[in-house]
Amino acid sequence: MRIVMIGSGYVGLVSGACFADFGHDVICVDKDADKIAKLKAGGIPIYEPGLDDLVVRNAASGRLSFTTDLAGAVTQADVVFIGVGTPSRRGDGHADLSYVYGAAREIAAALQGFTVIVTKSTVPVGTGDEVERIIRETNPAAEFAVASNPEFLREGAAIEDFKHPDRIVIGIEDERARGPMEEVYRPLYLNKAPLLFTRRRTSELIKYAANAFLAMKITFINEIADLCEKVGADVQEVSRGIGLDNRIGAKFLHAGPGYGGSCFPKDTLALMKTAQDHDSPIRLIEATVAVNDQRKRAMARKVLTAVGGSVRGRTVAVLGLTFKPNTDDMRDAPSLSIIQALQDAGATIRAYDPEGMAAARPLLKDVHYADSAYDAAEGAHAAVIVTEWDAFRALDLPRLKTIMAQPVLVDLRNVYPPEKVEAEGFRYVSVGRPSDADLAGNVDASPRQAA
Repeated sequence: MRIVMIGSGYVGLVSGACFADFGHDVICVDKDADKIAKLKAGGIPIYEPGLDDLVVRNAASGRLSFTTDLAGAVTQADVVFIGVGTPSRRGDGHADLSYVYGAAREIAAALQGFTVIVTKSTVPVGTGDEVERIIRETNPAAEFAVASNPEFLREGAAIEDFKHPDRIVIGIEDERARGPMEEVYRPLYLNKAPLLFTRRRTSELIKYAANAFLAMKITFINEIADLCEKVGADVQEVSRGIGLDNRIGAKFLHAGPGYGGSCFPKDTLALMKTAQDHDSPIRLIEATVAVNDQRKRAMARKVLTAVGGSVRGRTVAVLGLTFKPNTDDMRDAPSLSIIQALQDAGATIRAYDPEGMAAARPLLKDVHYADSAYDAAEGAHAAVIVTEWDAFRALDLPRLKTIMAQPVLVDLRNVYPPEKVEAEGFRYVSVGRPSDADLAGNVDASPRQAA
């Protein structure tokens, strides 16, 4: 199949490289000439494990190429994917579809022969209808069908997710699109990946509903973690206890500083706005958005409490900046709100992240970026684990204590067993778990009696 991927960002580049690895001929298109030049030279504009090798190998084979010439690429395509960004629109929270609609107009002008146009970007219900209208209006003679094929890729594990998906959702209104889409994904036949064909609007809603449900699950366990701290329970054991129920499952039940990234924040907001516009508000998602926004700055208050109530004039080492490990993505990362709140309280911030510091620099001002976790912790009155990178899972605690001004470790990802850290002489604070001091009587774990 001759495939064109419009947009060479996270979704477009990963999808395009994987399609090429399946054996398809793929052209990735982007308006950013510098990005295309970098890709042609073998450089990768984003960090995703294994992506550099995949791109270089398939480019060398001739199956994967890059261009700024959208019209030239689309002319010969069997299937054109739209994989451009759909950020939250400034001011109202709706998804900004200007890039999607702009791509549709350019595609329409270049179509020759029957072509399937596929929205790969995350888009609200009804976007496919508008894409179809734009193409028909721009080029009334065009022979085409518009399909929806949302991506379900976890940053840090995107290639594995693409090649071994739980499901492939394809929404169509024109049966002519079915054959080409089946052929696009035919290489996954041996993996027995279920191909779920639906109506187009259903496909669009599946993506939003899936992300909103996962965001809600994260927010649920974070609120349970808060309750655990009040009553002396352990949220990790609670998570395991409920996650063993097959109806619930263990994934996305890890308490922490709140969700971030490129998907959950904007997708929950967009779904919430769509539901409100259709007079069918989703109260659970509205609560999820509100609770998550409040939680990030609440984590800064946890740091303040750990060091005695004030960080004014003190140094805090922040370990991890990206919203999750194995990515350089800083979009809506909890670290942004946490650091801002600590700075507002008078703290000096020293930070280290294995991959995210270049992306963090334009977003975080007056932060000293360190060369390692130990460099960041030098002279610090508290070290805060914000992102659970592998590099932070086996810190040399005796060394850390020696170089810090005050032995305080705030673990917002519950990486360490409390007893291990406290045995090294640290004041240890985690999320939703009692410390040895708490168990000794600092937490009132007795049941509350009704009056």
